[in-house]
Amino acid sequence: MLKKFKFLKGFFTNSFGILFSRILGFIRDLITANVLGAGVYSDIFFIAFKLPNLFRRLFGEGAFTQAFLPGFVAAKKKSLFSASVLLRFLVFIVFLTLIVNIFAPFFTKLIAFGFDKNTIDMAVPYVKINFWYLVFIFLVTLFASLLQYKSHFATTAFSTALLNISMIISLILAKDKSKEISVLYLSYGVVVGGILQAFVHILALKYTGMLRVIVGGFKGLKNGKKADTKGFYKNFFHGVVGSSTAQVGAFIDTWFASFLAFGSISYLYYANRIFQLPLALFAIALSTALFPKISKQIKAGNDKLALDLLSKSFHFLFGLLLFSTIGGVMLSKEIIYILFQRGEFTSLDTLNSAKVLNMYMIGLLPFGLAKIFSLWLYAKMKQNIAAKITIQTLIINLISCAILIKPFGVSGLALASSIGGSYLFYRNIKEFGFGNFLAIINLKKITLIIAICLIEILILWLFKEILYAYI
Repeated sequence: MLKKFKFLKGFFTNSFGILFSRILGFIRDLITANVLGAGVYSDIFFIAFKLPNLFRRLFGEGAFTQAFLPGFVAAKKKSLFSASVLLRFLVFIVFLTLIVNIFAPFFTKLIAFGFDKNTIDMAVPYVKINFWYLVFIFLVTLFASLLQYKSHFATTAFSTALLNISMIISLILAKDKSKEISVLYLSYGVVVGGILQAFVHILALKYTGMLRVIVGGFKGLKNGKKADTKGFYKNFFHGVVGSSTAQVGAFIDTWFASFLAFGSISYLYYANRIFQLPLALFAIALSTALFPKISKQIKAGNDKLALDLLSKSFHFLFGLLLFSTIGGVMLSKEIIYILFQRGEFTSLDTLNSAKVLNMYMIGLLPFGLAKIFSLWLYAKMKQNIAAKITIQTLIINLISCAILIKPFGVSGLALASSIGGSYLFYRNIKEFGFGNFLAIINLKKITLIIAICLIEILILWLFKEILYAYI
């Protein structure tokens, strides 16, 4: 019985690491909200952190690994392959970072088009500092792929904690200083966190013996040997586009929010952080553990076993995400209040953030389930189809933002993201096959999950009634 659910071992390893990192992340956000509140300086920092963080999520949540790992496994000269990819990407990212630093006002305006010139000028120094994080997080991503090849997940799962610890320390050091100085400290904390993440991955590579692989590859390149990276970059591009819906969607939300009142970007950030917790803890952790298993079964021609794995994962994830959605919607105000309402973060900020959180939580189930069904496309080497679906989803998200921003304000932007997530789920199911989808559904399990959800609703309703009766 345990062998049938062996794939869950990787899930629990990833999930526990993510949970530990996210707890520290919430402590970081709690201190950030206390120090900066929800206003111009918090908006400026979140804008400065948005772009490198976007790349972190694109790389860290599977796109790079889905392209790199199959290429690495298939490569006859693994050392040359890994060293070649590392060198080319590193040169490109350092070049991109220098360009962003030279033309920082332009890129800042691009990220926050609604900011006026004075606010852009205030944000530019922080954008320059934060973007250097991208260099180190790329190294982390490639190193993590090599560790995954050796079935070593722990370092990557827990390493984000180092970023959060670094940022927390920077906020503590900035205590009693101006908000301007606090944002400066926080920005340097981001870069130091990236350096620490890269360092522990290098230690893990040495421990697993994979550091010799990279070093050997560099020696081979130096001696004029060539690596076979045919097909990798094409698959990488399609993989990044195909897995970027939630991340780019959040980026679109932020762009539109820059046209609204100060604090709107912060409301999106705080609410999205809570939304991302169950998404990362359950959907991303499970899909990361599941992908190698499904890929191996499909490569061996065992589609039936692959579908069986997907069926188990679907019901497991469906239950977890549905429970999370109900809890997030019913307790949105309480969650925001407990986590953030103190210091500069007011009761009005709590109400506004809770409304945004409600709209995000509507999309949790479709976004999460789309994650595991997209694995079928990647395992079948249909990254190009996944990329097309993502582009369509982002267009729908963009149109929805334009329509909903006026009547609903910042909450409408979060709702637009959820609409995009629902379309993403529909299109992944269509490509997977409606017949296959119906075949993996177990009505008894679905009925049991729904019954538990009804009990959850009743318990939460009674809890709120008792809570407010004594307040």
